[in-house]
Amino acid sequence: MLYMILGTLASDSGARREAARPEHLDRLRALQDEGRLVLAGPCPAVDSPDPGPAGYSASLIVAEFPSLIAARAWASEDPYTRAAVYEDVAVRPFRQVLP
Repeated sequence: MLYMILGTLASDSGARREAARPEHLDRLRALQDEGRLVLAGPCPAVDSPDPGPAGYSASLIVAEFPSLIAARAWASEDPYTRAAVYEDVAVRPFRQVLP
């Protein structure tokens, strides 16, 4: 089953985000290599593909996990979670309709 992980970034997380980003991306690439990643990316804080100094407000991941418990466990071990880049993490079942 698919699950959506939405991590809301803490307002002061810029430096922590940059430090944790390589390990965060490695975990996402592992999901991709396993064929479990549907999409992942940041949400710009402003209406622009390049938010500049405004930065990002959240990150969205949609991936396959065996259960909600497994998705929550994976999210809790994310480098962004451990480094307090996220001030909140929501994990919910997701049903892909399109494409």
